[in-house]
Amino acid sequence: MATALQQDLTGKVALVTGSASGIGRDIAETYAKAGAAVGIADIDSEAAQQTVNAIEADGGRALAIVMDVTDEQAVNEGVQALVDTFGSIDILVSNAGIQIIDPIDKMDISAWRKMLAIHLDGAFLTTKAALKHMYQAGSNGGTVIYMGSVHSHEASLYKAPYVTAKHGLLGLCRVLAKEGAEHNVRAHVICPGFVKTPLVEKQIPEQAREKGISEEEVVSDIMLVNTVDKEFTTVSDIAQLALFLAAFPTNVFTGQSIVASHGWFMN
Repeated sequence: MATALQQDLTGKVALVTGSASGIGRDIAETYAKAGAAVGIADIDSEAAQQTVNAIEADGGRALAIVMDVTDEQAVNEGVQALVDTFGSIDILVSNAGIQIIDPIDKMDISAWRKMLAIHLDGAFLTTKAALKHMYQAGSNGGTVIYMGSVHSHEASLYKAPYVTAKHGLLGLCRVLAKEGAEHNVRAHVICPGFVKTPLVEKQIPEQAREKGISEEEVVSDIMLVNTVDKEFTTVSDIAQLALFLAAFPTNVFTGQSIVASHGWFMN
């Protein structure tokens, strides 16, 4: 039987962390438009509710969930609230993240630990909480998507904990692909290039100060230097890729990372 591409998530329930803004919000809104009920998990309760209001105004279904992804109790309670409200969890997008720019010799251990806790501990804790439901008898399994980066494969100056964490997500994804197979749970890593989100906007002046160059040079000579067309990846590019993976009818891509970067890092 031929594989038919799908974009319909009707009847599915998704949890997207860090979804009150940026890439996470675009993914959540895209999933809601495709028919999914979406948990808007974020540490910013007011912004999470604003995202819910926008989804509901567009005819979708969503739930605001206050969640610090480094807090196991908060994660477990948030996932349970989503299941209690909508009946299941079929899709997890582990997207919450931050960025800290500093050379290794100047970086505080507290900054290192904070980065790894949010990116890696958060991915592990949300995955573990979701699997409790995805592995249940009678469940249809699920899809887990980790928000990696080109820095899951490459390295850049002044981003030691970020690069380390994003590399770590590849390992978590690959192990989950193997462990989850018998439960029909698949795992993917999306690896964007530079996306002009508030997180990236913040990095531009930081890197300009650190390197003693203009902000324009940061963009053209650092951020986009290895792209083939000097273009930023867009939040819509990543949201549509997340929809493609969540809606794909088979598990053929499980364990894989997909790079979306205008040619920066070709694999």
